[in-house]
Formats: sequence, structure tokens, C-alpha cells
Amino acid sequence: MFQKMSSNNVGVLLAITGVVLFSAKAVMVKLAYNYGVDHLSLLLFRMLFALPFYLVLAIYTKPQKTIKIDIKDYLWLIVFGFLGYYLASLFDFMGLQYIKAGLERIILFIYPTIVVLLSWLFFKNKISKNQFIAILITYIGVLITFWDEITVSEASVYWGGFLIFLSALTYAAYLVGSGWLIPKFGVLRFTSYAMIVSTICVIIHYFITSDFNLFDYPIEVYYLALAMAIFSTLLPSFMVTEAIKRLGASTFSIFGSLGPVSTIVIAYFFLNERITYLQIFGMIIVIAGVTLVSTKKSKS
Repeated sequence: MFQKMSSNNVGVLLAITGVVLFSAKAVMVKLAYNYGVDHLSLLLFRMLFALPFYLVLAIYTKPQKTIKIDIKDYLWLIVFGFLGYYLASLFDFMGLQYIKAGLERIILFIYPTIVVLLSWLFFKNKISKNQFIAILITYIGVLITFWDEITVSEASVYWGGFLIFLSALTYAAYLVGSGWLIPKFGVLRFTSYAMIVSTICVIIHYFITSDFNLFDYPIEVYYLALAMAIFSTLLPSFMVTEAIKRLGASTFSIFGSLGPVSTIVIAYFFLNERITYLQIFGMIIVIAGVTLVSTKKSKS
């Protein structure tokens, strides 16, 4: 199947699938919170369940002999692993204690603009006309979709929103950094190393700040954590990394517009979060924006 598709089309498919799988994570987190688990323990479970897969890949994936990797590259990998999968995940899990899954995804969606800004600031990447139009269309759609949500005024929601903003900021920094590191390490090695770094950070954080009560939760917590590890961490992390390699960080970031759409739908069925005609209209506009990205890029 993939052999008959262009590199760009494969990147688009991987980007969309990865974003949708990642978006299901917020719903799983909210479901797990119903069983009394705290954010740090749940994050630790998620990372520990995924860790064996990344260790195997890190051990058996051979480095590219034609590309030289120095100590500075490894240090940057540690930095971006810390930012992208530890800090971003930590802020996200904390914020989800205070806000709805759908609102979480709309706040996270600001990361494309942060990616474009950081790419321009540090790498002098220009913002093309196609990117600007696509971003404008998708943001209009997202704002329409969440028009009802932005009227919420509880203090806890503002605090949760701020935490999710920090998650978006750190994740954007990871995307920008990984864009130039991936070709050096390769997709599998880079993703494996970054996830191992973040898992170590979570383990250290847990044992410094928490009591050792990992086995005191209902079995549903562990099932949900395992599902998060496989379907909302392991699989989409490789999909997203490969998509960034094929499309570039700035272009990939625009596909994040599908995140709010899929989260709204999943949260509607599993969390009973309401969905209105206005939100459906917004989702159509978002999908139109993403389609514009892939169509324009294919023609160019």
C-alpha cells in the first residue's frame, strides 16, 4: 500500500492517524481519573507500559554509518526528550484534572503557531502563503467548534488551561528540535531514545514526590494505562516522528487541527461531553483546512 503512495501522501496519512490516536489519550486520562488515580501515577503507568518496546527498539536499531553523531546531538536529544514527552505530558495530565477533554485539545492546538514561530525565530524558516491560509482556515474552524467552551469562567478552568498552554509550548519546542535531529538518528532510534529519557524523568519525579502505592488502584486504571501506552503513545509517537521527517515540522503541525475534532467525537461517546451543531460546522471547516494543506503541497 505505502509503496504506491508518494512520500508526501504517506506523511499525510501517518500525520492524521498519529494525531487521532494521540487525541484519544485525553479521553482515556479522564476515564482513569474516575477511579481515583493521581496524574503522576497515571503518567508513570503509561510510560512504564511503553518502555519495554522502546528499549527493544533502541537496542536492535542500528545507527546510520554515513551520518556522524557527536555528543552535542545526544545532549540535544536529552533536552527535547525532556521537553516533548516528559514536561509536555506532565503539564497535560495535570491540566486534565481541571478541564474537559475537548477544551484541553483546543488549547493544545495553539502549538502549530508556536512551531511556526520557533522555526522562524531559530531556523529562519519562512511562512508560506499556503501555510498561512491553511492555518487561518483551521483556526477559524477550531474557534467555531469550541465557541461554547470559551465562555467557561471557573477559576480552576483557567488554571487547567494555563497548564495545558505550558504543555503546548514544550511540545512545540520538541517538534522544532526533532525536525533536524531525526535525520541524524533515524526515526526509530530518535523516538526510542526520546521516550526512554522522558520515562526516566517521570520515574525520578515519582519517587521524589510520591508514596509507593503503584498497586493500590482498581484494575481499570491499569487497563486504561496500557491502552494509552500502546494506542496513544507507542504507535502514534512513531507515526508522528515519521510524518515530521517527511513533511517538516511546520507542515505537520497544521495537521494537529484534527486533534480537537477527533477528541470532541470520542469524548462525546465515552465521556458524554456534549456536541452541538455549531461544533459540527466547525469540524467541517477544520477538515477543509487540512485538505487544503495536503492538496496544495502535492501540487507544489
